[in-house]
Amino acid sequence: MRFHPIHRLASMLAIVLTLAFAAPAQSASLLRDADLEYALDRLAAPILRAAGLSPGRVKVLVVNDSSLNAFVVSNDAIFIHYGLINKLDTAAMLQGVIAHEAAHIANGHITRRLTNLANTRTIAGLGLALALAAAASGSGEAAGGIALGTASSAQRSFLSHTRAEEASADQSGVRYMRSAGASPEGLLETLKVFEGQEALSVGRQDPYLRSHPLSRDRVRAVAGYVASYGALPPDATAEYWFARLKGKLTAYTRAPSWTLRRLGSERYADVRLLREAIAHHRNSRTQKALAAIDRAIAARPDDPFLRDQKGQILLETRNFGAAINAYASAVQRAPNNPLLLSGLGRAQLAGGQVKNALQTLEKSRSADTRDSSMLRDLATAYAKTGQTGMAALTTAERFALQGRLKDAGIHAKRATGLLATGSGPWQRAQDVLIAAERAAKRK
Repeated sequence: MRFHPIHRLASMLAIVLTLAFAAPAQSASLLRDADLEYALDRLAAPILRAAGLSPGRVKVLVVNDSSLNAFVVSNDAIFIHYGLINKLDTAAMLQGVIAHEAAHIANGHITRRLTNLANTRTIAGLGLALALAAAASGSGEAAGGIALGTASSAQRSFLSHTRAEEASADQSGVRYMRSAGASPEGLLETLKVFEGQEALSVGRQDPYLRSHPLSRDRVRAVAGYVASYGALPPDATAEYWFARLKGKLTAYTRAPSWTLRRLGSERYADVRLLREAIAHHRNSRTQKALAAIDRAIAARPDDPFLRDQKGQILLETRNFGAAINAYASAVQRAPNNPLLLSGLGRAQLAGGQVKNALQTLEKSRSADTRDSSMLRDLATAYAKTGQTGMAALTTAERFALQGRLKDAGIHAKRATGLLATGSGPWQRAQDVLIAAERAAKRK
């Protein structure tokens, strides 16, 4: 699992938007992990299809924040704080959150706001957030992330839904869940998590409540929708992937001792072993961690993500040869997963297999440019193979994606002097350089 800072830009278009809306943003990060994102895809896909949205276009991403919140700022991504996921008890509850946020997209709530935004520039810093969220779909030259400056009341206003929008999203969300075979009771149970908070002062409320107005009438209305559609039994597949998602998140975000004390309550043997492996790894008990993850792999030999976890343990304990083998076996089972490819490329680079690393990392980048650590490794591979122009360009793009435009400009200028004039990479360097120069002029 890797933490990605989100003071970064989705594309050259994002840079332009940032300049237009320039304002400081509060730092946060995304949690990027192939296992987490696969589990989220499995949970979200039926809901998104029921909403008339493409699971390949709308991504569900985890924000590295322990508070309870979920939100959308574009039509291409749903963001959920890991704190909210950790708070929920069932797959249906998480699917209820996804269904509600998907309804905001499908019902045009975000589109209307973007239309209004096109006619005004009073929402400071929102351009970056919108571009990054749109980029989270993985399309084009996008690079995912978020950058929402919480100090701006205008931005809070943009994220806050009206009671009418909430009622509409609730009703649609229940319908999507029923159509997808997920129990609509999940949404009602999630709302009950926040009951009573409306009586608290704004500063003490969870962020979710501040952007999603809750009232007794709203809860009663959702209860009525649920009663009319009827409950459904839990979906076994969804429950497994929810346990896998929450189990891995808590293993990384809670103390290892907390995880180890609760292993006995985990109903799925492989998830229990995965959690145990992570806890031991975080306690620097490498042999115990490897023994646990090997038992998990034995239980699910075709699962690429357990092998990815083994590769991470080996790489972080500097066992590079074994890490390469573990990551390679993961990629063999999911050859087009960009995060798995990124991990393999990192291990190959650390193990001295530079040419192989370059090939692997370029394949990862072609599938997903949201991974800033992959861009760092790719720049290193270019430099080690004598491609200094591409190394400078990739470094410039990585800094641009992190919002470090001054540093990006320095490397972009160097890249334009090294790359063939008029070539595609040269044009990319020019885009970064122009954006950096515009940002400097605005200061």
